[in-house]
Amino acid sequence: MSEESDSLRTSPSAASLSENELPPPAEPPGYVCSLTEDLVTKAREELQEKPEWRLRDVQALRDMVRKECPNLSTSLDDAFLLRFLRARKFDYDRALQLLVSYHSCRRSWPEVFNNLKPSALKDVLASGFLTVLPHTDPRGCHILCMRPDRWIPSNYPITENIRAIYLTLEKLIQSEETQVNGIVILADYKGVSLSKASHFGPFIAKKVIGILQDGFPIRIKAVHVVNEPRIFKGIFAIIKPFLKEKIANRFFLHGSDLNSLHTSLPRSILPKEYGGTAGELDISAWNAVLLASEEDFVREFCQPVSVCDSILGQALPPEGLTSDAQCDDSLRAVKSQLYSCY
Repeated sequence: MSEESDSLRTSPSAASLSENELPPPAEPPGYVCSLTEDLVTKAREELQEKPEWRLRDVQALRDMVRKECPNLSTSLDDAFLLRFLRARKFDYDRALQLLVSYHSCRRSWPEVFNNLKPSALKDVLASGFLTVLPHTDPRGCHILCMRPDRWIPSNYPITENIRAIYLTLEKLIQSEETQVNGIVILADYKGVSLSKASHFGPFIAKKVIGILQDGFPIRIKAVHVVNEPRIFKGIFAIIKPFLKEKIANRFFLHGSDLNSLHTSLPRSILPKEYGGTAGELDISAWNAVLLASEEDFVREFCQPVSVCDSILGQALPPEGLTSDAQCDDSLRAVKSQLYSCY
């Protein structure tokens, strides 16, 4: 491990350790690592995760939360805090910032995060708007498949789709494998009309991207867009200003050229709808996984919000979020652009 990688651990607890100190204690029964040897190696190389210091790092983050954010109502379990450390390559300060933003996002958008549970989203799940494919990509990333054409705006608002996306991400990130490997998004824009695109204005776009980039502990390794119509130029014009360069460079537009898609996602892991050999696209298996997790989501998202958390949501808006008023001018400009693209 390079000195530069070790320097990312910015907590005073880490800085005070020396070569002469006793070796780290054995991991207690409360946390059992489920990573394979290959993934342990990958986490060490890509995330600066040292198994021998894993619990020390978790404790350092826990101490920072208690000292710097004593009123933050959050889980301090080892497994939960590890999500944030891995997402920020074990930089304590950045992991703490991500944890605070994670909770701030939840408090600042109650339409999305209140009463977030699978049973409340049965219509969205049944529509086939999103699912997770049964096979991972060659890097071990789960593939989140979204099909906006399955959404009928008259049935429910766009925020219900966002709730379903967040529900799926919360379930995926429970896996240590996903925490290390990240995910891939496959977005099929076939049949997306101007009227549908107009629902996804700058205000919604900035909130969603702000959460994915700065408010959720997940690594998005690639976004593959297929069957995008001309209108997608307008949609991407809404999204791009809010994307960090690193994420923007991970967008790949394939159009109807499935051979181009197959250079990244092999046919063997794709359903036949995308030129694959893995059978027809089946949404029932993933829906069953989510619905079986009802109790977990009720405990996490359906409890009363404390006063301290309410204040946090108002006082600490995460980077990437803005107000309706701030987006009015942008919305008018983008709608004009959507019409011209269409």
